Amino acid sequence: MSMANNTGAGVAAPDPVGAVLVPHRRALTLLLLTMAYFFSYMDRQILAILNEDIIRDLHLSDAQMGVLGGLAFAIFYAGLGLPVAWLADRGNRVRIIAIALAVWSGFTAAGGLALNFWQLLAARIGVGVGEAGSSPPSHSIIADLYPPEKRASAMAIYSLGVGLGAAFGTIIGGTVATFYGWRAAMYVIGLPGLLLALVIWLVVPEPKRGLSDAQTAMEEGKPTLAQGFATLFANRAALHLIAGFTLTSMIGYGHTAFGPAYLIRSFGLTKLQIAWYIAPAAAVILTVAAIISGRVADRLARKRGLSVQATMVAVLKTCALPFTITFYLATSTSVALTAYFCAILFSTVYLGATFSLIQSEAPVRQRATWAAITLLINNMIGLGLGPVLVGAISDALKPTYGAESLRYAMFTFAAITPWAIFHYWRAGVLLRRQRAARAEVAR
Repeated sequence: MSMANNTGAGVAAPDPVGAVLVPHRRALTLLLLTMAYFFSYMDRQILAILNEDIIRDLHLSDAQMGVLGGLAFAIFYAGLGLPVAWLADRGNRVRIIAIALAVWSGFTAAGGLALNFWQLLAARIGVGVGEAGSSPPSHSIIADLYPPEKRASAMAIYSLGVGLGAAFGTIIGGTVATFYGWRAAMYVIGLPGLLLALVIWLVVPEPKRGLSDAQTAMEEGKPTLAQGFATLFANRAALHLIAGFTLTSMIGYGHTAFGPAYLIRSFGLTKLQIAWYIAPAAAVILTVAAIISGRVADRLARKRGLSVQATMVAVLKTCALPFTITFYLATSTSVALTAYFCAILFSTVYLGATFSLIQSEAPVRQRATWAAITLLINNMIGLGLGPVLVGAISDALKPTYGAESLRYAMFTFAAITPWAIFHYWRAGVLLRRQRAARAEVAR
């Protein structure tokens, strides 16, 4: 189907016909979806910088903080992702995102009212319930707006929500908590999301399915969840991508949940130092790395095919590994932080490339479902187990290592990075074979 044919049905009412094909309108949509993702990670990771204050105020353990920051959130976030994705593949994705954003923002603010572990647990479950409605429909919309050769860059920009959300959650949360307490920080982080939800409801258009995939734009029918599972699990390359993504996320979530606590306990830094110096520097590096890596990934894909993006992730993760190990073993603050920033520079690419490849492999009418399945596996294992296991290992090591127990718990996770690298490398090999097989059939 030509672009001219797509233009006539580019956007569902009430937006003007073909409005999303206008570059600035498409860019605005990507910006607002990225902002929603940004808010989701601020709300999801705010506990990290507040860790020590909450432990002291509510008398909690590292393991309990791991449950609050990981398992409790992940079970509901991942579990509800599938029914939400089923709705997104059938209905208005923009409305789903806006409602979800309002829900998780309200529960984030409600966490500031908690007086004990169970009340805070209930609030974090509410955040997980809300955030289940964000990523799958967002992935689907972005894939509709950007063709395969530009999709990695778009997904890389969208994935900035992860790093920037965590960074600004640290900056804002650490600053507000230092002067006004951790409860005020929860209110300040949560409440602005309600306004963004209204903006998305009113401004973001609902694009036509398959808008940027001319060869598949005419697909019809509304697939079931079972069909979504069947098509994804029949794609071996997609399974390796999900495995690499999940292992990488497990390491990353463990670090994010306890990273500030590690810097406080092992290097004597304060919340304000982390908020004002380390988090802003990390945000700048993340932004530059994500944008550049996304463009490089798209350029390589145009020259050598999409499969090269998986290989690129494997190579860059290999480059990041020595710096990650150094960060957890260094005793010098300057050495540790230098290694940390270098690790960020090389490892940021995996999110945009993974999201892009999953969406490129997914059938048009199953994009939200594939995204939800990916996030279900990733979050149940990566988010669900990462912080919990780091907290449990840290508690187990405390009698021997004291305040340094967190260092060795986090190092244990970093040591499994080669396993994730293998899966990305294998995904690249299988993607090349699959593309060659499809080209042969097309002949």
